[in-house]
Amino acid sequence: MTETPVFMIVNLSAISDPDAYRVYEKGFFPLLKKHGGAFVTFDDNAITLEGEQPLAGRVVIFKFPSEDAAKAWYADPAYQALSEHRRAGTTLNFLTLVHAMPARS
Repeated sequence: MTETPVFMIVNLSAISDPDAYRVYEKGFFPLLKKHGGAFVTFDDNAITLEGEQPLAGRVVIFKFPSEDAAKAWYADPAYQALSEHRRAGTTLNFLTLVHAMPARS
């Protein structure tokens, strides 16, 4: 059985301390790679076409090969230590794990 990839969708409504966030960004990519993750994209001007709560700020999307890999990344003590810089420098609206559609046979 093939594992189904998962995507992380992040919405930061504000970057209040760019220096703290830069520390986070610099350390983020090596930890993402360590857990098999891949950066997909980010957008500082996402457009909400429908809905009452439009996204504001930065939207980031990255993926992992499996839910287990994503959870291992998030639970990694090195990531949790690094994320303190994100927490200090941004307002996070959500960090959401979304399952990809399973392969069809």
